Amino acid sequence: MVSFRFPFLFSQPPKPPNSTAAANASSRTLTAAALSVATAAAAGAGIVISQSASKTFILNLLGSERVSSCTMWGSLSLSDSSSPPVTESRTGMSFPAVLRDSQRLLGVGLRRKAVLGLKNIDVYAFGVYADDSDVKEFLSEKYGALSSSELKGNEELKEDLMESDVSMTIRLQIVYGRLSIKSVRSAFQESVASRLHKFGGSDNEELLQRFTSQFKDEYKIPKGSIIDLSRERGYVLRTTIDGKEVGSIQSKLLCRSVLDLYIGSEPFDPKAKEDVEQNLAPLLKK
Repeated sequence: MVSFRFPFLFSQPPKPPNSTAAANASSRTLTAAALSVATAAAAGAGIVISQSASKTFILNLLGSERVSSCTMWGSLSLSDSSSPPVTESRTGMSFPAVLRDSQRLLGVGLRRKAVLGLKNIDVYAFGVYADDSDVKEFLSEKYGALSSSELKGNEELKEDLMESDVSMTIRLQIVYGRLSIKSVRSAFQESVASRLHKFGGSDNEELLQRFTSQFKDEYKIPKGSIIDLSRERGYVLRTTIDGKEVGSIQSKLLCRSVLDLYIGSEPFDPKAKEDVEQNLAPLLKK
């Protein structure tokens, strides 16, 4: 359980005039009912809120009690699965803290592309996820005893992360509203091809074609569309577009090549790679 403190901001409604005893009783009944609903809703969402904080919230919402300060601090306890999403600051795109119950968000970044060599456009925001139990299984024995400072900038760790059978997902969220699936296909033909050549030599045209052919012209990707590139156990790269699977390919080389675009030696967003380094360290020590 992770504990957070959030400021709840409320306007201060005017204090209602005195009313009859019956009206006061009715108000208390309404407040109690609303409090019960709020408590039940919070419990269903995995959020624990102190009863006094909940009551104050409801009373202010109903305009039946004044708060001495416009800011009240409520104490919430959230499980890992209920952790708040993370926003990529330059685009406003939001990423869940956890995917598929066990993949933790390690970093977010932005893919930018030059147009005619003159202007950079924001193409998509991305999030890098890794399965925490897989990280422990494959990497903790080698790296678990190292300090955070020793892990920072440790290229061997990132190489092992990309080479190992750790389940990972690269989630892309489309930012550029005029982006076509053909452009995505062409971009991957260029970038993935260079990595396939780097790690596997020149004879990988068929593998590249199998991957890029998944991005068929029939798929529409307006702003906000989500593309997941997931490495599953057994080095299977599974591709989904807005939750629909469009293909899967078993290839360690292809998995490594795709991951290298985001956390390799020449990543699309170096800051995202730094975030992955920083947030990977705690998983190694759990």
